[in-house]
Amino acid sequence: MEQRSIGSLSVSVVGVGCNNFGARLDARATAAVVHGALDAGVNFFDTADVYGATQSEVYLGRALAGRRDEAIIATKFGMPIDDARYGASPAYVREACEASLRRLGTDHIDLYQLHYPDEAVPIADTLGVLAELVESGKVREIGCSNLTADQLRAARGAAGEGPTFASIQNQYSLLAREVERDGVLDACAELDVAFLPYYPLANGLLTGKVRPGEPVPEGTRLSLMSTERSVHWLSDTFRARVATLLEYAASIDVAVLTLAFSWLLSREPVASVIAGASSADQVRANAGAAVTLDPAVVARLDELTRS
Repeated sequence: MEQRSIGSLSVSVVGVGCNNFGARLDARATAAVVHGALDAGVNFFDTADVYGATQSEVYLGRALAGRRDEAIIATKFGMPIDDARYGASPAYVREACEASLRRLGTDHIDLYQLHYPDEAVPIADTLGVLAELVESGKVREIGCSNLTADQLRAARGAAGEGPTFASIQNQYSLLAREVERDGVLDACAELDVAFLPYYPLANGLLTGKVRPGEPVPEGTRLSLMSTERSVHWLSDTFRARVATLLEYAASIDVAVLTLAFSWLLSREPVASVIAGASSADQVRANAGAAVTLDPAVVARLDELTRS
């Protein structure tokens, strides 16, 4: 599988989002997904300390036992685990990193990401402690998530001569193209920051399983969502766009899953498309969905999803 760079890291263009681990998937099912991914050439695993109430990291670490050197592990800190464990203060970042290393059963984290900006802590302070972790060898590269273009630029300025964010993880898909308008992609190009899209399949709308006018299939992510969240994803606007994409996919005999992955990979700042999987078959399907699209197909997808 093709690989792209995040700083000094070389990651597969398809990655595994690990938020199912420890939640929908137990340790055995997690291992099946992880081993299926590695066997399919996928080396990039993106988790967070909050996923699965901290068990995602535990299950991922167990699944990688004996194969750690085949994997690039990305995890995150900062979102509340409980009332005491959250934020981006230096003391907490040190504590969170040590806890993640223990849960993952590893001596280093390949990509350590600020999950959400902490307005109570100057970014220079957070970057300072992250630099310490890099210097100590506990972290190889640092990244961020949910930052604005201005915050990304401010972080670069605050880093000085020290390590700076090599990646940013924000929402991006054929159904959510705000990063093209809010300046984040421009900032990535300007600062040489890799982009990692989350919700690349729009919570399952772009898998081909959800068909307009039909009930949401049982067991899918959308079927398990709260009504408050699903009402957004199942809006008339999104359903209409999905119907258009399914019709176009059928007309060119290309799966909508392939279009969703490969359109994102046609965007130059994108290093890897990270998607969850609940089985080895699903992760293999995701791995096979990364192809090079004809420029005319990319242009047509641009037109169909422009808002």
